[in-house]
Amino acid sequence: MVPFAAVVRDTGARRLWFGQTLDWDAAFGVAHLTGSGYRIPVGSAVELALTRHPADAAVRARTLAALTGHDTVLGVGPGTEDLVRALNGTGYASPLGAMRDYLTVLRALVEGRTAAHDGEYFSLHGGLPPREHPLVALGVGVLGPRSAHLAGVLADVAITWMTPSSYVRDVLTPALHRGATDGGRPAPRVATVVHVALDGPGRDPYRLAWLATNRHLAQDNYAGMLRRAGLTLHPTSPAVGARALVDSGTFLTGSPADVVLGLETLARAGVDEVVLNTAGVCAVEGPAAAARDVRGILDALGRDARPPAHRTSDDTDTRAETRADTGKESE
Repeated sequence: MVPFAAVVRDTGARRLWFGQTLDWDAAFGVAHLTGSGYRIPVGSAVELALTRHPADAAVRARTLAALTGHDTVLGVGPGTEDLVRALNGTGYASPLGAMRDYLTVLRALVEGRTAAHDGEYFSLHGGLPPREHPLVALGVGVLGPRSAHLAGVLADVAITWMTPSSYVRDVLTPALHRGATDGGRPAPRVATVVHVALDGPGRDPYRLAWLATNRHLAQDNYAGMLRRAGLTLHPTSPAVGARALVDSGTFLTGSPADVVLGLETLARAGVDEVVLNTAGVCAVEGPAAAARDVRGILDALGRDARPPAHRTSDDTDTRAETRADTGKESE
């Protein structure tokens, strides 16, 4: 994580994002970073709800905010049906219902209130001891209009993954705003995790895309979203999907200027925060090379990481962020 933390410290990148794996705990990695002098904003994209009770998730998020001294994004998602069944013995009858319960309890806890919620999947009557800490924003993984609507009702951040810009613009953003209207609250900001790889000697973008995304492409929820967005995938060959990601501009590759053009397209589609994911490069060349790619892209954007031609609807800047990712994600 250190090379990516250094990028955030040294540039205008807003936040270091991390996912969840089942072989190490990123929160302990962040604690190590803070002890090593990297007190930077962080966010999770995303943690699996079933692996952590919402009370524990709230404690950890408050701790990260206090340790780093910055606002923290706690992003959560339901996980795949197979993983939920493996961990829980049975799947969720309603993944959205599970996330509604989870976010309802979390919202009370991170805001310092007492939770009083009897849910089908997660319940809590009680609160946490009072503690001063920077803001903990709640994020939720969003792949379709129903989860986008839920994010609009309950979340501060809608976190998307491998979502083409047209799909964000035409499908997710309208559903987010409908949910926000129904919930009587401001629409959440949109943070999109986008896979990137700069051109380089011996680099095959199709191979890098496959290394970064093959596990996700094999999952029905991601594959279904991409098909609805118009991409051609093969049910048993993630390599076909990886090629489609590159050819459609969903996986951004080329020169730093080429990647910036793709980021500007996402900004115009309604994305407020772009999370740069260099997992493909990291898998082949290691984290130092992956972090160099991020620096090259940020240099092309400018030191403050702003796409030069875009302002979001609330007149805030769309910013690039970076992600510590080794390609071993479990989401």
